[in-house]
Amino acid sequence: MKLTLEGIKNTKEWNDKGITLPSYDIEKVAKCTKDNPVWVHFGVGNIFRMFIGGLADTLLEKGLTDKGITCVESFDFDVADMIYKPYNNLVLGVTLNADGSTAKHVIGSLSEIVKADSSQADEWSRLEKIFENPGLQMVSFTITEKGYALKGADGSYFPFILKDLEAGPQKPGCAMTAVTALLLHRFNTNKAPIAVVSMDNCSHNGEKLKASITTVAAEWHARGFVDDAFVEYVNDESRVSFPWSMIDKITPRPAASVCEELKKLGVEDMDPVVTSRRTYIAPFVNAEGPQYLVIEDTFPNGRPPLEKAGVYFTDRETVNKVERMKVTTCLNPLHTALAVYGCVLGYTLIADEMKDADLNKLVHQIGPVEGMPVVTDPGIISPKAFVDEVINVRIPNPFMPDTPQRIATDTSQKVGIRYGETIKSYVQKYGDAKKLKAIPLAIAGWCRYILGVDDNNKPFELSSDPMLEELQQMVKGIVVGKPETYTGQLKPLLSNAAIFGIDLYKAGIGDTVEALFKQLIAGPGAVRSTLHSCIQ
Repeated sequence: MKLTLEGIKNTKEWNDKGITLPSYDIEKVAKCTKDNPVWVHFGVGNIFRMFIGGLADTLLEKGLTDKGITCVESFDFDVADMIYKPYNNLVLGVTLNADGSTAKHVIGSLSEIVKADSSQADEWSRLEKIFENPGLQMVSFTITEKGYALKGADGSYFPFILKDLEAGPQKPGCAMTAVTALLLHRFNTNKAPIAVVSMDNCSHNGEKLKASITTVAAEWHARGFVDDAFVEYVNDESRVSFPWSMIDKITPRPAASVCEELKKLGVEDMDPVVTSRRTYIAPFVNAEGPQYLVIEDTFPNGRPPLEKAGVYFTDRETVNKVERMKVTTCLNPLHTALAVYGCVLGYTLIADEMKDADLNKLVHQIGPVEGMPVVTDPGIISPKAFVDEVINVRIPNPFMPDTPQRIATDTSQKVGIRYGETIKSYVQKYGDAKKLKAIPLAIAGWCRYILGVDDNNKPFELSSDPMLEELQQMVKGIVVGKPETYTGQLKPLLSNAAIFGIDLYKAGIGDTVEALFKQLIAGPGAVRSTLHSCIQ
């Protein structure tokens, strides 16, 4: 059983093994897509293949379209050569259900793979041909938040960006300059409208994408590469729109257990590969079942009927509310609490933490109890139903290979949104945040995590964080088992509104966090005893 167009012709064998195959003609769809592309996507990794590709697959199965997606890779060209081409662009999607069962289906909607490599004439000319098609409706992205960044922390352009700005649109080397160059080609050939849609998991993603594209255009204009009319084109949302979106589907790296299951069924060549750019990817994608995609409905050239595949289309304000609901109340704050306490308590799987009565109660307190009184209700999705699914289905799923160590990454960049927004809402509603008990405990847990020793007083490796060195300097001299070594070292951190979005002392909970922290460092076992006594 090979995952190729030839290999899936023996449909009975695949169906007998419980693997669903496309009912549509994959080759016919590919031809229609190449002849008249309507949807191009940059960033062809796991969440795209399983979630976005799955949406197109659903429309094809329902007979609501006859075209798939044109897939473009702009960062790691090995993915195209190692994962797409050998498998005729097919993907084996594996849904990991909470009861331990899996649902397996082959996705055939990824109709073409192209490298955004301007040094390869054939690849680049193909992209230009695609973009000059007036029927092209949208370009979407899952390139991660850093894929949109043009400048470093010091405010200056990254060297590779500056090189592209100074060289002009002829030989772009990264995603943002490549897309701007392709939009320029579209403008020069037909000036047709188009939607440019970020589907990345970051706040105000459409705003970030628009800022990058219009900045590149402005810099090229300043250097004489493009005229006023092109700058006006990319800034006119009636012709080039940048819809905001919110995406949510936990898609971990390929699991060894899934690979073995597929091999036992007789599916060949399923082993993951590591590319030269350190992408860990496999011919299959494993992910949870629940998924959400909410998109601002501004598509000046039309769009596929994705609402028939479960996508929510709405206005920008509602997209922002859904994002806020998820990030500040219903999912991300719970994940962060599990991450920092999980590391300190020796857990290596998020799902296992939900079997821990204290940690389970903690996330119930943070979300349904403390978050709900100030939650942003977007109207189209129930916050209560969303958080119930997160706590009772998604996080406890024992077959999702997600770790607290991964989620603890970059926590300093997250606490301001994940906890600070709720704290500010309490201050606005009640005058202070003293009603909060679980959120201060979560923040104290993060401070305890920064010490880098577990509840048995053994060192562990902290996850990467841009403030890690600075944070470790702040807690220098604090010794677990010697609470007297705490002499107020956390005050500069807890009063830092740039980190938390508000001075925690002005919110009325800074002293609470300090007191909890002192309990957490009392000695070996103090994390467990403090957590238990406070939460139960």
